[in-house]
Amino acid sequence: MQRRQGRVNAGLLLLLYQISQVGLQNIPSVTLGVLALNIFFFLNPVRPLPEVCISVNEGFYKKNWQRLLLSPVHHADDWHLYYNMISMLWKGIMLEKKLKSAWFAYIIVVFSMLIGVVYMALEFMLMKILDDPSYEMNCAVGFSGVLFALKVLNNHYNPGRVSSVLGFRISSKYACWVELVAIHLISPGTSFAGHLAGILVGLMYTSGPLKKIMKACAGGIFSLSDPARPRDYYSDYYGYSSYQYGAPRNYYDYTGGLTEEEQLERAVLNSLTERELLLHVKPYRPFGVLLGEA
Repeated sequence: MQRRQGRVNAGLLLLLYQISQVGLQNIPSVTLGVLALNIFFFLNPVRPLPEVCISVNEGFYKKNWQRLLLSPVHHADDWHLYYNMISMLWKGIMLEKKLKSAWFAYIIVVFSMLIGVVYMALEFMLMKILDDPSYEMNCAVGFSGVLFALKVLNNHYNPGRVSSVLGFRISSKYACWVELVAIHLISPGTSFAGHLAGILVGLMYTSGPLKKIMKACAGGIFSLSDPARPRDYYSDYYGYSSYQYGAPRNYYDYTGGLTEEEQLERAVLNSLTERELLLHVKPYRPFGVLLGEA
């Protein structure tokens, strides 16, 4: 392992502060474990980013399948980690209590690997359709793909809310699609395919066969009772008011009133503007920021 050295990781310190403000007792166990795992690998990366990122070249052609597990838990910088984990914190609080911890952990593991597979499939299709071999070299890291998938689940189990994307109030049913396009237009260096892969995997779970396949593979290990899905309604609140769950009242004051979507957008922008990591020709991006060619 190679420890990160040098400058003070302000994003990491801010993340730890936010976690302490919410309170460890208010964070479900699996969500807390995911936060801890990502922080651990940020401080102690298994290998340099070019050796853990996922791409068609590395994952499919070279059969480096361990990257399916390594790429989601490595981040380009501390601000990329901060915004992804803040988003994970609120999604976890919302979803883990509803889905139960064991099944939520199962979802995280399956989504992490499957999103990498779908990402490679999308990049391979782009390579063939556009006749551009550079797509097979695009290499991505970060948890953003999983977050987009969890966003689809959260909107499915908590329908009808209104989210803010770039200042526009949009039904949460469509927010992930608007956010997908908006982030790519604002920051062309982000991984459109990585985010799209997350949305597609989320839809495979909520509207496709993925949940049934997962239940069949799990056998009797998990006792899953599908949580009741409330009827659609439109919230009178701006953003994700239901994400409170015991969080201190000054949370939104501290984050400048940013909603979850706005924080994720800011994460992408900060990660890209603070530093650009170059490999060969193209810049790094996690599943929020592609890591260029590998």
